[in-house]
Amino acid sequence: MASAVVQRIVRKVPLKSFNKQFSTTTVRAGSQLTVRDALNAAIDEEIKRDDKVFLLGEEVALYDGAYKVSRGLHKTYGDKRVIDTPITEMGFAGIAVGAAMAGLKPICEFMTFNFSMQAIDQVINSAAKTFYMSAGQVPVPIVFRGPNGAAAGVGAQHSQCFASWYSTCPGLKVLSPFSSEDCKGLLKAAIRDPNPVVFLENEIMYGTSFDMSDEAMSEDFVIPIGKAKIERQGNHITLVSHSRYVGHCLEAANELAGQGVECEVINLRSIRPMDEETIVKSVMKTNHLVTVEGGWPQCGIGSEICARVIESQAFNYLDAPVLRVTGADLPTPYAKQLEDNSFPQTHNIVGAVKKSLNIS
Repeated sequence: MASAVVQRIVRKVPLKSFNKQFSTTTVRAGSQLTVRDALNAAIDEEIKRDDKVFLLGEEVALYDGAYKVSRGLHKTYGDKRVIDTPITEMGFAGIAVGAAMAGLKPICEFMTFNFSMQAIDQVINSAAKTFYMSAGQVPVPIVFRGPNGAAAGVGAQHSQCFASWYSTCPGLKVLSPFSSEDCKGLLKAAIRDPNPVVFLENEIMYGTSFDMSDEAMSEDFVIPIGKAKIERQGNHITLVSHSRYVGHCLEAANELAGQGVECEVINLRSIRPMDEETIVKSVMKTNHLVTVEGGWPQCGIGSEICARVIESQAFNYLDAPVLRVTGADLPTPYAKQLEDNSFPQTHNIVGAVKKSLNIS
């Protein structure tokens, strides 16, 4: 069966090589960290490193955080560095922005980014625009962080992805990590950055463990903002995704490898600024592109990637239209079966790849 599929691919699309290529990142045997603990380590190390850094939000101190990301930090640093706030996003986001304007470096946690809608004036009009409107005199070094996108069984008002919303705004940097390495390195970079950063985590990923390299375990480990990571090398088609759905792409790539199709999987990591160069180079190599995200299709991250590829030299290398795999264009249903079918699954990605390559 696999050989027949390969023959159909070769006959219908000019594929370059069927040799498997895998990541050569070195990891220390047995060194694993959950996403939750990676975030905790990043905050811990940065609070210890810089006395201007502090964390505030609902239940982040005495309760150790709604998702236990801040576990142990209040006990270690006290209530001047880890601050519980009332349930008023507009209020504590405003306090955090004001503190940043005054020279501190707040980490403002939203229990979910769905609640950031209550504070969007502070995020957009105060944090994102002040540096420009003050002619560079008032920097706002702040990180807004918390779970983004759908969790499980929490309904339409708690299941939205805000990656495309915030990435449209000049003045903000928007990060969307996948692995524990991403979370630790990018959060440390975000805290050190002089600009306001929106840091989009995923609730379902908090308990997921990933291998960590020796470098990533170091307190000096920082991932540059604006640089994507090629999670898996491939020659036949490019899959671009961010956050949880990078994992779905890797699962699809493993399944397709058994049929002779080698997918190149790109983990965006940074939504704004976006690493256009890595995407363009990959598409020029594979000649096919599928984008995958949990957000809505209209004006989504996949739409932005499509536009950039069409406007770049990679457009002339495409052998098939760019395809998008997205969340369904409707408010997230509460019923589990409907909810599961409202977001990309591995079989959706496999289907999109086969459609792009014109194979069955």
